[in-house]
Amino acid sequence: MRLVLAQHGHALPKDADPDRPLSEEGRADVEAVAGQLARAGARAARVLHSGKTRARETAEILAGAMAPGAPVEARAGLDPNDDPKPVEGECAGWQEDVLLVGHMPFVARLAARLCGARKGREPVAFVPGSVVCLERGEDGHWAVAWMLRPELARQRRSAP
Repeated sequence: MRLVLAQHGHALPKDADPDRPLSEEGRADVEAVAGQLARAGARAARVLHSGKTRARETAEILAGAMAPGAPVEARAGLDPNDDPKPVEGECAGWQEDVLLVGHMPFVARLAARLCGARKGREPVAFVPGSVVCLERGEDGHWAVAWMLRPELARQRRSAP
């Protein structure tokens, strides 16, 4: 089972738009990441996001690449300062691959908990628009399978 954790792309500042949708840069970053994921054949059966505009927009773009036709679902408990422990518990029972789009520090804390990192030690260096794929082994332990950050996807897109 794979869990793809994504931090939403760069968003407009609150004073520019209180809903904080993706900025032009954020949308371009997430589209570049989505394109790379599509070319690599990354897939998810289910797509969850926090319900905030920037997370929903990011989830919709990534879902187009990873989960065509799957519903993009808002889910409580994925906000920036939410406790990742309840989601960690749910992940243990998931049998299909899931794309989860959230916010910092939540996504970093969830990745750390799943990978067994010590408190205060985050093994994944998220930036806006990045994705990390965690894989649950047969023993129930999670490990990082791969990660893609926007700067890598942009380089790939602009390469000849």
